[in-house]
Amino acid sequence: MADTALVTGGSGYFGSLLVSRLREQGSQVRVLDLNDADDRPADVAFIRGDIRNASTVREACDGVDVVYHNVAQVPLARDRALFESVNVGGTRKLLEACDDTGVGKVVYTSSSAVFGVPKANPVFPDTPATPAEEYGQAKYKGELLCGLAVERGVDVSIVRPRTILGHGRLGIFGILFDWIADGADVFVFGKGDNVYQFVHANDLADACILAGRRPGPATYNIGAQEFGTMREALENLCAHAGTGSRVRSLPVRPAAAAMKATSKLGLTPFGPYHWIMYSKSLWFDTTAAEQELGWKAGHSTDSMFRDSYEWFLRNRDTLGGANASHHRSLAKQGALRALKLTARLPHMRPASRPS
Repeated sequence: MADTALVTGGSGYFGSLLVSRLREQGSQVRVLDLNDADDRPADVAFIRGDIRNASTVREACDGVDVVYHNVAQVPLARDRALFESVNVGGTRKLLEACDDTGVGKVVYTSSSAVFGVPKANPVFPDTPATPAEEYGQAKYKGELLCGLAVERGVDVSIVRPRTILGHGRLGIFGILFDWIADGADVFVFGKGDNVYQFVHANDLADACILAGRRPGPATYNIGAQEFGTMREALENLCAHAGTGSRVRSLPVRPAAAAMKATSKLGLTPFGPYHWIMYSKSLWFDTTAAEQELGWKAGHSTDSMFRDSYEWFLRNRDTLGGANASHHRSLAKQGALRALKLTARLPHMRPASRPS
């Protein structure tokens, strides 16, 4: 008999992909979200509701075998009150509902933001959390709530992804792809020699599903096994795109200060995590997931950037939608449009990829 899985946030970018993977593997799936995705399959049940509403959450959990908890206000929201009420308060209500309804397993999708700027790399599952901004702090509080639920007898595993890429991933990355497609230069802070790991959404979904099928609480850090520096990642993508876009350097402190100032004025879409981490190194040791789950990353940094960029090109004219989440929508460029123009002026490159 097929298991029944609940995906909270199942209309979002990663949530909708996880729904598809679960269906492919034979699970009966239901979604709890504020909005229904335009592309939700007909055989996936949809419960419209707020993760902060205890009765709605309990209804969604009733009769469920595994809950994959993905609802979160993302860094682009830049709203401390929502981070606290949704990411922390919503997680508390979800775990309480799982306890009350006898859910067999909970998988909490956390974030590498719980580590802020790590003192050393690689980062292990038991590396102490040191969140550097409000989003990371809220996700870490969610992890602590998971620990308390485990003490009450709820089987909860935590999956922490590195920065997610993959077909359909937009948000800040939509800006990067837009610039490269139009031949504008893109920027790193300093030399761009910070080692930075990403994870493909498909690989993350596989890790979550494997964690959902393994009994007993655990914590897994998930990221690509082939990765390099930030400059290497962007230079390789520019070479793949073939539009003439190049990677240029900006001085770290002035660039981070400008990013922060324009964000606070509402002129750019960045959140604190972006200016804190863009020049920093962070990568995970994924041994625990490989050994305990039998998981293995299928994508390198270069392959996932190519996958994401090619999807962007194919869908550029039809992106977004009324119900699209932050990560399924193009971030508004604001004042970055002027910077994009100056990044093209020296060469005035073509506006589309040459055939």
